[in-house]
Amino acid sequence: MPLSDLPPRERLALLLDFDGTLVELAPTPDSVVIPPGLGDLLARLARRLDGALALVSGRPLADLDHFLPGIPVALAGEHGGVFRLAPGHAVLRPDLPSVPQAWREAAIRLVAAHPGALYEPKARGLVVHYRAIPEAKDALAAPLAALVATDAERFALLPSHMAWEIRPRGADKGSAVRFLLARPPFAGRTPVFIGDDVTDADGMDAAREAGGQGVFVAEAFGDPAGVRAWLAGLA
Repeated sequence: MPLSDLPPRERLALLLDFDGTLVELAPTPDSVVIPPGLGDLLARLARRLDGALALVSGRPLADLDHFLPGIPVALAGEHGGVFRLAPGHAVLRPDLPSVPQAWREAAIRLVAAHPGALYEPKARGLVVHYRAIPEAKDALAAPLAALVATDAERFALLPSHMAWEIRPRGADKGSAVRFLLARPPFAGRTPVFIGDDVTDADGMDAAREAGGQGVFVAEAFGDPAGVRAWLAGLA
């Protein structure tokens, strides 16, 4: 069904990526700029959907709380590695492995050897960003792939926005969507997942499998400002 052909709000569940979807991409994860009124917009939308609104991000929950403090929505962080269904609720962590400390130390040394690269730790994995030095993409990938090859049954190396991410298998946005759709207030609703990156494709596929839609920002909205304008109309 086309994006304009949405179910009634009492049957709609909306699942949104954060970077590149709600906010414009920034040179570093910490330098994201939150548009004025975004938190209020999401709060209004959550009320319209009776709480069936979630952010599904690769970021840790602490990052989402920092940028959008107190918003009354479900959060899925680290590609489904951690969840909180509402503010003040318990943090839920699926039974997934964490990368060895030796891998973290190797990634830190790798970044130090490539000035301009950035190391981002996560609870279960790690990210190496190369936005400032795109020519180092392959040079950074090779040693990270060598680490993952020593435990490929449990971990995977995946591309992201100008970055390489090591994360446990079983933590992806598809698993995050399925986790949320099995719980109220999402259960029984028609999901729409909106994202902008290759890491969002799993979430889109899971939404489609559940009878909903998966939508790429560039194709349907152009950019995050287009997404925000559409959400404002929906709210």
